[in-house]
Amino acid sequence: MPTLAPKAATILVVDDDPQVREIVSEILGDFGHTVVAAGGGVEALRLLDETPAIDLVITDVRMPDISGLELASRAQRERADLKVILISGYFLAADVGLTVLRKPFRMSELQAAVDAELAA
Repeated sequence: MPTLAPKAATILVVDDDPQVREIVSEILGDFGHTVVAAGGGVEALRLLDETPAIDLVITDVRMPDISGLELASRAQRERADLKVILISGYFLAADVGLTVLRKPFRMSELQAAVDAELAA
C-alpha cells in the first residue's frame, strides 16, 4: 500500500496516451492526491485556467497539439509558482530546468519526484 505524500496536492496529468494518463492518474490518486487529467496541451491550458487549485503538472513531452515543453513554459508564464514534471520515453538532449522522468518509470520514482517538487 503506498504511503501518503507529505502534502496532498491537486495534480494535472497530461498525456495523449490514454493508458499512460489513466495509470499515472490512478497511482497519484492512490498516493492521496486529487487528479485532473487532460489528453493534450490545449485541454491542459483550459483546465489550468478553470482550476486555480492545481499545484503540479505532470506532462508528456511529445504530444500532437502542444509539446510538454511549450505547455510548461506557457503555464509557468501564467503561474510562476506552478510545479512541472516532464515524462518522456525519449532522451532530452538539453537540460530544460525541470524534473524529467523517463518512461517507463516505477511508482516509487513517480512518488519521489512528486514529493520533491511539492516540497520545493
